[in-house]
Amino acid sequence: MHFNILTVFPEMFPGTLGGGVVGRALANGIWSYKVINIRDFAINEYGSVDDTQFGGGAGMVMRPDVLGAALDSIENPGKIIYFSPRGPRLTQKMVRGFAETPENQVYTLLCGRYEGIDQRVIDTYGIMELSIGDYILSGGEIAAQVFVDSAVRLINNVLGGGEESTAEESFEIGGLEWPLYTRPSVWRGQSVPEVLLSGHHGNIERWRKQQSDIITKQRRPDLIKENKK
Repeated sequence: MHFNILTVFPEMFPGTLGGGVVGRALANGIWSYKVINIRDFAINEYGSVDDTQFGGGAGMVMRPDVLGAALDSIENPGKIIYFSPRGPRLTQKMVRGFAETPENQVYTLLCGRYEGIDQRVIDTYGIMELSIGDYILSGGEIAAQVFVDSAVRLINNVLGGGEESTAEESFEIGGLEWPLYTRPSVWRGQSVPEVLLSGHHGNIERWRKQQSDIITKQRRPDLIKENKK
């Protein structure tokens, strides 16, 4: 899997993607990335990549001629994604779909800044808008790192436990994950639930399912409605 990343802050990468299991996968060549500095395609010697909005309004807009030149410089852009609050919210189901595409899949991630990008760029290149949540960031770089991390960790051989490492996580199980415990069995007067020490796999599985249902109902009832569709 390869990612082309368009940004005005190339120094932000690899950032968090350079550490942990995702960073190890990067070092092992399981995935790769290339940063394209949008300012390299600026319209003047000052590195300008934005301008005022037609029709008035607060905030600057990234210019189509600059972004178009940056996109055209990429030999194989693959699927182009622009991180925007207008897009559908990224879910684990969507992430798995991105990760399970054919080998050597290419994604181009456009990290917007300022008020946003010219609509004509989105229309011309058939760009997919995607949101990572109902809040506003100062730019798309953090969103791009979230996207890459969530997709790369699902690639075979990235996580040590294989498919089992992701199969029982929140959202993968149709809800939120049950409470987790490890040694010591008693800590500050608090004991691990007896069922988890019983060795009875059937009872443990039922307890975990019950706990998952309770927590999901309390904290994310919207997931229950989504699963019934």
